[in-house]
Amino acid sequence: MDKIAVLIPCYNESVTIAKVVSDFKEALPEAMIYVYDNNSTDGTAEIAANSGAVVRYEYRQGKGNVMRTMFREIDAECYIMADGDDTYPTEFAGEMAELVLSGKADMVIGDRLSATYFEENKRPFHNMGNKLVRKLINKLFKGDIRDIMTGYRALSYEFVKSFPILSGGFEIETEMSIHALDKKFKLKEIPVTYRDRPEGSVSKLNTYKDGMKVIKTIITLFKDYKPMLFFGIFGALMILCGIAFFIPVLCEYIAYAYVYKIPTLVVSVGFMIIGFLLLMCGIILDAVTKKHRWLFELYLNILKKPENK
Repeated sequence: MDKIAVLIPCYNESVTIAKVVSDFKEALPEAMIYVYDNNSTDGTAEIAANSGAVVRYEYRQGKGNVMRTMFREIDAECYIMADGDDTYPTEFAGEMAELVLSGKADMVIGDRLSATYFEENKRPFHNMGNKLVRKLINKLFKGDIRDIMTGYRALSYEFVKSFPILSGGFEIETEMSIHALDKKFKLKEIPVTYRDRPEGSVSKLNTYKDGMKVIKTIITLFKDYKPMLFFGIFGALMILCGIAFFIPVLCEYIAYAYVYKIPTLVVSVGFMIIGFLLLMCGIILDAVTKKHRWLFELYLNILKKPENK
């Protein structure tokens, strides 16, 4: 078992990967540095190996798929998660690792948004998307995370081995943040400077396509983690619609002792039935979710670290 493992997923990062590996070797000389190549065609794996990293391969495309394999295959007391594009400075890695190793945090978040991100990042829609995702998650999951989508994190063994990765792409950071909030892991944030990609290095993140995937992930996890609130909102809306349609029918009955608007009454009853069904779904799924949280806590109690190598 490694004391510190640096995890670097890579896809066509030949321009920067040698510097990233070298910088982490200097910042964390005791760490094992793992580069997982994700079908690169520009010699990234060879450059990483020549720079002294342990190189492995993941053939399912997507950052989430790479991180899933990394988390399964590597055992460490502390994991440093970073990108291979040289946008995250390594001088903060030691402080982040120390917080995890000392037991003060299960996840340390490298907060770009409180530092230089908005000045360095040249893609305005990325800036807007980061703000939107941060507000959504903090509102829905009652958190106070300043940078939801950063790829620079330090993670504990317990968090890594108990985190079920379901996404396959860049939604992984969003999924990770929501899981940490829902399961009440210890979180710390450290402001880190951010620099834009160097010339010749190209981002693989599609602003609109991947942005929509992130929003979809938030909605899906909101439904899965907080079903009572999710189904309750829609159920209440259906019931209110049913009441709105029923009021004129009721007024008509009071005035004439007869219902003339039969279709309106049918629509009203339909809305109310759907609303109550949604509320019942929320109640049932909320009980299931609480049971899963209970089982998760028991799992953490029996999760043991393997012996050091």
